[in-house]
Amino acid sequence: MRYIFLFLLVAFLSVFAVGQNVKLARQYYRDGEFEKAAVLYKKLYDAQNRNDYYFDKFIECLLAVEDFDTAEKALQQELKKNPKNIRMYVLYGNLYERRFDDAAAEEQYQKAIKKLPAEQYEITRLASAFSKLSKYDLAIQTYEKGANLIKDKQVFAFNLAELYRRKGDVPKMIENYLNTLAAYPDRLNTVERQLQRYLFGEEDYAELQAQLYERLQDDPDAVQFIELLQWNFVQKKDYRNALRQAKAIDKRLGENGARVFQLATVAFTDKDYDAAIRAFDYIVQDQGPASPFYLDARREALRARRNKIVEGFSYSQEELKEIEKAYEDFLEEFGRNKTVAPIVAELADLEAFYLNDLDKAIALLDEMINYPGINIKTQSKGKISLGDFYLMKGEIWEATLLYSQVDKTYPNDHLGNVARFKNAKLSYYNGDFQWAQSQFDVLKASTSKLIANDALDLSVFIMDNLGLDTTDQALRLYAQADLLTFQNRFDEAFEKLDSIRMLFPGHSLEDDVLYAEAAIYMKLKDYQRAARLYTDIVEKYPEEIRADNALFALAELNQNQLGNIEKAMEYYEKVFIDYANSTFSVEARKRFRRLRGDGI
Repeated sequence: MRYIFLFLLVAFLSVFAVGQNVKLARQYYRDGEFEKAAVLYKKLYDAQNRNDYYFDKFIECLLAVEDFDTAEKALQQELKKNPKNIRMYVLYGNLYERRFDDAAAEEQYQKAIKKLPAEQYEITRLASAFSKLSKYDLAIQTYEKGANLIKDKQVFAFNLAELYRRKGDVPKMIENYLNTLAAYPDRLNTVERQLQRYLFGEEDYAELQAQLYERLQDDPDAVQFIELLQWNFVQKKDYRNALRQAKAIDKRLGENGARVFQLATVAFTDKDYDAAIRAFDYIVQDQGPASPFYLDARREALRARRNKIVEGFSYSQEELKEIEKAYEDFLEEFGRNKTVAPIVAELADLEAFYLNDLDKAIALLDEMINYPGINIKTQSKGKISLGDFYLMKGEIWEATLLYSQVDKTYPNDHLGNVARFKNAKLSYYNGDFQWAQSQFDVLKASTSKLIANDALDLSVFIMDNLGLDTTDQALRLYAQADLLTFQNRFDEAFEKLDSIRMLFPGHSLEDDVLYAEAAIYMKLKDYQRAARLYTDIVEKYPEEIRADNALFALAELNQNQLGNIEKAMEYYEKVFIDYANSTFSVEARKRFRRLRGDGI
């Protein structure tokens, strides 16, 4: 028993000593004390069954201090003991390079490749040794010879793709990733990730597309290449051509529209509504009700058609009527119940804000919020919209009642904050500014960035304009004009704003009046006049609180409605440079970079 204990103790102390030497050797190496590190690595190599890692570090340390003679002697001894360890020739070659003898170095490198065995592990080890020295051509040569030796042309294709990437040879990189896919179709996701990481710009994606077309000419049934071609089109945001590939795969694999629906959703999110509509319609028309995606595709196609019109900033009454009929046809097919409640809400929104039929919008939501079994959140969203419509109609009591119901249902939720904000705004419209401000101050801490920013703006606005006056008459007129604008009573709103100019010349609300007028012209789609008013604010009132709002609005106007991208970029840049503390600053920087083509 005593001998066993002594044996275990000696073994433990030996392992402990080795561990200490490893740590100390690493520390010396990191600190640049290569002579001390070399001594320890040599000991570790001799003690650890001649571990190649420690020998490599030993030689590295000797080369670092230019002790070439000792390094050469050690390499010669190692090769004599183990002539099959072809990695030693790589170390030997590196030694000659450090001595500036390139011919001798190349001779050693080629000797390693010449002695390459038909073993995948040894092939990979040798190629990795070359890669570590950035000898990518030699690593490629190793893999290519190795593939011939083990009679598998594609076994190292993925490794070769990585080496060609490091060399900056994009066509060869792509070729070898496609070779990988030819041999291992199940690695599609891995190849897509690599390509997404290493392809840059139109030229690279065009090269991938060209090579894929060549592969598909040789093998039209290679689904993995069709899938990658679809992926390539999606990266280029060419959803029309991506859809062509997705439909081909869908039919070949019998996917019931799953892939096409996914692509349609991406196109919809990216606001390519034409492509989204074609994709959703394929499911509806070609797959029919048997597809598990039929209902969703009908619904999303409807939304895509609506968004295409209302986000296009230029539409006719006839187009709006066509969309209205499409919504009604949908409800006729699927009924009016809790399942289609969000569609009913969208139709009500269309009636209120675009077709100006408030009574129909109110009737739709009154019915929707009372559907049996309706989702509480959907119902609450409906109540908020219904409150807005009552407010537009001038029925303030009905509006505040609905907002208060949602606030009570969701006291600590985003929806509750929205309802609370709208109730506070009602107080502002009614001229109860101190109460409204106290509510806005609470909402400044909202987790919703949009609510918090709007609350902050209104709180500061009230404070700035209420504290300067002995009377709140001018602010009351402005709040009334704000409400009239919300109610789409634009002529009356203009009259209120004009009265502020006449009754209170030189008032601090001058820039706010311009801003409110610009907002009305935006609703009337008179974009040129809106742009002039925003410009007046920026130029005449650069220090006032509306300046950054006007500048950001001017940037959006040029980007979306006026189509002047250069001007939009100029204004976005001005927002985040001249108004760095603005709540619009971060978003302005993102949009500037996106327009510049940074791909964020």
